[in-house]
Amino acid sequence: MTPQEKAFEQIFTTNYPKVFRLCQGYTNGDDALSKDLAQEVFIKCWQHWDSFRNQSNISTWIYRIAVNTCLMELRQKKAVPLSDHLSHLEASEESLSVSKEFQLKQLYQCIGKLSTDNKSIILLELEGLPQKEIAEIMGLSHEAIRVRIHRIKNELTKCVTQ
Repeated sequence: MTPQEKAFEQIFTTNYPKVFRLCQGYTNGDDALSKDLAQEVFIKCWQHWDSFRNQSNISTWIYRIAVNTCLMELRQKKAVPLSDHLSHLEASEESLSVSKEFQLKQLYQCIGKLSTDNKSIILLELEGLPQKEIAEIMGLSHEAIRVRIHRIKNELTKCVTQ
């Protein structure tokens, strides 16, 4: 294995779970499609490895590719409503109370109603990315992201409490 392949393997191992979860947010929890998209993301990363300019964190670059890949998929296949694809939550939901399960489903349904950009922002926020990194991925200022996240959270709170 070449040094480049070893480095890429480490990057893949570190970032795959995050990319997969991000893809699940775009595919409304469709595991098979999420795996396909995550694989496509890393194929693109490998193919365009030379174009990474080290101007940002490698994970930021990978997230940008993931967001673009997922958005292209949505444009091509109009996604099924989130409520139809919550099977990826079943394993963790078994241990949750019925009330928590309902709240989680309701939250994901509300996220599914957001605009594409807002969905991207909140999924990255829920993934735990720093807001400055989200701003870089989305091509917006840090202040704009802070304001958007605040508004999205208010919108989700209203949606969930209805």
